[in-house]
Amino acid sequence: MYVTALPAPLIALGVVPVVLLSAMGHPVWAVFGIWLLLCAALVALDVALAASPRQVVVTRAVPARARLGEPVSAGVAVQNIGARTLRAVLRDAWQPTAGAPQARVRLSIPACERRRAQIPLLPRRRGELSSAFVVIRSRGPLGLAGRQARHDVRGALRVLPAFTSRKHLPSRLARLRELDGNTSIQVRGQGTEFDSLREYVRGDDIRSIDWRATARAGTTMLRTWRPERDRHVVILIDTGRTAAARVGDGTRVDASLEAALLLAALASRAGDHVHLLMYDRVARARVTGVDGAGLLPALTDAMAPVHARLVDTDWAGAFASVRTLTTRPSLVVVLTAQDAAESARGFLGAFPDASRATTLLVGSVTDDAITRTATRRDSRIDVYLAAAAEQTLRDAQVVADAIRRAGGEAIATDPESLPPRIADRYLELKAAGRL
Repeated sequence: MYVTALPAPLIALGVVPVVLLSAMGHPVWAVFGIWLLLCAALVALDVALAASPRQVVVTRAVPARARLGEPVSAGVAVQNIGARTLRAVLRDAWQPTAGAPQARVRLSIPACERRRAQIPLLPRRRGELSSAFVVIRSRGPLGLAGRQARHDVRGALRVLPAFTSRKHLPSRLARLRELDGNTSIQVRGQGTEFDSLREYVRGDDIRSIDWRATARAGTTMLRTWRPERDRHVVILIDTGRTAAARVGDGTRVDASLEAALLLAALASRAGDHVHLLMYDRVARARVTGVDGAGLLPALTDAMAPVHARLVDTDWAGAFASVRTLTTRPSLVVVLTAQDAAESARGFLGAFPDASRATTLLVGSVTDDAITRTATRRDSRIDVYLAAAAEQTLRDAQVVADAIRRAGGEAIATDPESLPPRIADRYLELKAAGRL
């Protein structure tokens, strides 16, 4: 049972009979007591006349997945199996990050009929969002009170990463097709595949001459090579405490997810094998052995529930896990936030040795606000903040230099630019025959 706001003004109206009857000599408290009893009787009658909210069948129609920030509709169907018309207000108990409206849904359902309510959602957080129950309030014909019932019908929605960086994919795919069309490129050494034979042209690398083909053809023949189509791309995403820092409208780990999805989509189209590992103290997500059209769904499903944790990343364990994914020549892309020499010691100490077969690329998200702060000199406070910002930028440069000395490549830029920069570097490695 519940009571609406109408009984309060109804009780206040009792002032009129109390004043009139007290002027006629009737006791004030007796008149007011009779009025209260009358109001209570009307409330009880309204509750009795209200249709039972328990005599309904509630079902849900919730999409299994949705992208972060994209609107989606969750349906709730209510079937009235009672004998009275149900005039009800429905509340679907989604958690706040689902973005459900605060307004309740009003329904009028005749006996033995069914009505559907659409609840618009606008997810604001990745992961599993759920509604454990639906509350139905049935109002009486007088509007004074009614009945209330809770129906435990669970609905769940998995919110996937937004993948806003997919807008960069068409242009990179065009460059990839152009690259494929331009090979035969003449590169020699480990990590290339034989493409075809052609006649030697002055200026060609003599190490690519095929002497047997030359003997058969009677003219100097040259082998041409193309980048391998089945290289391995390993993406390691740091989910430790440095990835929890907010940059722009999201966190650093959100920007890393965008870069990983764009690179995975591009590498998959290029015929390479993509592996994903999200790691802090333990592996939070792992995708391996998935190729083709099923790759991106598998990646987004694995990424969806993972958020940064306030722990230091075990980099020795992370790189050891990377080595278990593949032993083939590969590109290892580490998406992290190493911008302070003190906190980067564990990362640099565990950094794997570079080799001809493995290319190491470290992508870091930077905050443009720090760069802007370093240029301000309007006041004394701005000068101190600028000095701190410049120190932060110098520390990041020290870490980047250390990565290069260890044989890796460092890319540090803002969240919007990181995904295309990583993709462009991948294409450059393809064009150079290093991947």
